[in-house]
Amino acid sequence: MKITPLEIRKKVFEKQLRGYDKEEVNAFLLSLSHEWENALEQIKTFETQLKKSQEEVDKLRDVEASLYKTLKTAEDTGANMIDQAKRAADLHLKETQMNADALLNESKSKARNIIEDAEVRAKQILESMEDELKELARVYHMLEDHRDGVLNELTNLSTVTLQRVQKVSDNLKHFDIEARLKEIRKSSDEDLNSKKKIDIKPTSQPPKPKPEEMIEDNEIMEEESTGPSSAGTDGSFFDELD
Repeated sequence: MKITPLEIRKKVFEKQLRGYDKEEVNAFLLSLSHEWENALEQIKTFETQLKKSQEEVDKLRDVEASLYKTLKTAEDTGANMIDQAKRAADLHLKETQMNADALLNESKSKARNIIEDAEVRAKQILESMEDELKELARVYHMLEDHRDGVLNELTNLSTVTLQRVQKVSDNLKHFDIEARLKEIRKSSDEDLNSKKKIDIKPTSQPPKPKPEEMIEDNEIMEEESTGPSSAGTDGSFFDELD
């Protein structure tokens, strides 16, 4: 089947999933068509040369015929010349034929090498694409595994967070703020009374304080009773939540 460069350029392959790279195939077909066109041009050149050689042979044959006719009248004296001319023509014809065959074989060999190189290149491209697809599949599976791991971690984290929120919510439901405040006030009053008892036992009879000094002492005592020291041993609000 004869293939033209134009047919190679216009060749369309069926599309399949994960097929060949369209641009690379088109570029390769264009390169192949150029090489094929060059080979055809060389064949045309060789055919032209062969045609010219054939024309020369025809001319030589015409000369031979003319000489034969001329020498026919002088057969006795020109027999050797006719024989030599015939041999020379045959030799030239053989040489021309040999040259034409050699050029034709060379053209066929070049065309065959081009086709073989194209097949090797296509096979290499296919193997390279298969390797790339395998690598992409490996990376894809690795990303899937990583995604699953991240999702599991997020699920565990959300579960723990929800459990902690639920625990805090349950503790808040059972926590009585009024009762806790009463306990703190009671503890503060007990600490204050204990401190007053200790201050009432002097080693010597102190002078009777003035009314202004008594008022100042009472104010100081009230400030101490409302300070942060009275609740320091009872823990914080958030300790009760735990």
